[in-house]
Amino acid sequence: MRINEDLTKPVIVHSAKLDWVPSPAAGVDRRMLYRVGGEVARATSIVRYAPGSAFPRHVHSGGEEILVLEGTFEDEHGDYPAGSYFRNPPGTSHVPASKNGCTIFVRLWQYREGDGTQIVRHPGEGEPAPLREGVEAARALFDDGKERVSVENWLPGSAVSVENRRGLEFFVLSGGLAVGGEQLEPQSWGRLPAGEALEAITGPEGAEIWIKDAPAAASRRTASYPER
Repeated sequence: MRINEDLTKPVIVHSAKLDWVPSPAAGVDRRMLYRVGGEVARATSIVRYAPGSAFPRHVHSGGEEILVLEGTFEDEHGDYPAGSYFRNPPGTSHVPASKNGCTIFVRLWQYREGDGTQIVRHPGEGEPAPLREGVEAARALFDDGKERVSVENWLPGSAVSVENRRGLEFFVLSGGLAVGGEQLEPQSWGRLPAGEALEAITGPEGAEIWIKDAPAAASRRTASYPER
């Protein structure tokens, strides 16, 4: 399966309008934003856990990156309420589940070669980040000099420009904005190749947005387990 696999082209997906696709685990469904592969895939998805659902234990052979959108995501290491962000590098494992149900934004098999960083950011955590024009608040969730992940709050009715030297990926958490005349709402996702700046105008409610500033490089690892 190939979905939005050309990393040299800009893409915007209004994921809230996509159908849910069942996963191999009962009660776990997904909306596919980017995918290269079948059940074993390099992928960016929104995943929904029904109350009481779980995935079998598995090893993250290619790494995993998660932002919890709704509810509480759980595994044997802890509970992660909405707003939690974490990175599980290649070689880690867990048994993901949700007692009361949750929705997560997840990136699989997209860890950079040599990156073994494992972090957990609880809601509201992160380092204060510099503010650009039109941005009210910003915090960095991860920054190792080669990749930067942040959450920003954009002011209502503002023009916001995000420089793009390495490649950008973004996900709207709340509010709304327009990019190139296209209206984005919560759970809209986009990816821009290096050199193409993100130029946006926020709506009357402003916007909260997750941003990844990093090259969109493909992993060279080989999968060993059907992951989300």
